[in-house]
Amino acid sequence: MEVSSLNKTLILLVLVLATFTTVAQGQDSRGRGQGTRVGFYRATCPRVESIVQSAVRSAVQSNRTIAPGLLRMFFHDCFVNGCDASILIEGPSTEKASRPNSLLRGFEVIDAAKTRLETACPGVVSCADIVALAARDSVVLTGGRRWQVPLGRRDGLVSQGSDTDNLPAATDPITVQIRKFADKGLNTQDLVTLVGGHTIGTAACLLFSYRLYNFNNTNGPDPDINQAFLPQLRALCPNGGDAFRRVAMDTGSVNSFGNSFYENLRNGRGVIESDAKLWSDRRTRRFVQGFLGVRGQSGSRFNAEFGRAMVKMGNIEVKTGRQGQIRRVCTATN
Repeated sequence: MEVSSLNKTLILLVLVLATFTTVAQGQDSRGRGQGTRVGFYRATCPRVESIVQSAVRSAVQSNRTIAPGLLRMFFHDCFVNGCDASILIEGPSTEKASRPNSLLRGFEVIDAAKTRLETACPGVVSCADIVALAARDSVVLTGGRRWQVPLGRRDGLVSQGSDTDNLPAATDPITVQIRKFADKGLNTQDLVTLVGGHTIGTAACLLFSYRLYNFNNTNGPDPDINQAFLPQLRALCPNGGDAFRRVAMDTGSVNSFGNSFYENLRNGRGVIESDAKLWSDRRTRRFVQGFLGVRGQSGSRFNAEFGRAMVKMGNIEVKTGRQGQIRRVCTATN
């Protein structure tokens, strides 16, 4: 009996250690966060969500472009060394200063939320969790469905601009897009769903005007562009015009979160090349088609899938436990 009892104790110890290891790693085999959970701050900072939501709402009411900025900030953060707020660190060679992040906006909203949280519960809430919550709140404030955000991320200590070179780019063909998402544990359905975040926000002419005039040295436009849509884009982005003029990525729905983005892709009205390829490539088209159809049903399906994909992306390479730190200010490590 003593030997059996000892064996049971050893087995239990092994199971506990295995569980601890899984939690510390931040993801299980399906990419779900084990170190994050809904209600993480319930005892230590119960007002965290309302404080972040208040900061985001105030900013979005003053400037509607803040919402898509915060959504893309979360995406760009998670795709570079995980969701650890490394995108917020300031410096000449940091992620924030890199070219892919040069047009992002909303950083001041994260700082405002952090300041309020440091007053309410000092040293408790990570900047990484603030970014995750702000992205969700931005979707909700523009008409999207709310989802529960697992929390418990810690802030990273390293931010290098060179690490942003592998961010998904506007010119990436579908094969490259699929690979970049797969490298982060995200599948093709996740790719199509998350790119749907482009239903809100704008793109600068410099990101797509090459499609309008001499695409791939053909002396003509990208054939994926609807010919009836082409004059509208050329009027907004004339050849040699203002490269930083902003154009809606979801025509007719720039400030409203929904599945109209996919309708525009189907109709040849995708603005960014990488977006347009989602319809022209059979590997991704079937997922786009899944978000089309009866507006109410397809819109509901997209909203549900978007929340699911955001939770999955939000657990990419998260730092938990004793990894990283809780920054006192989001722009610099302690």
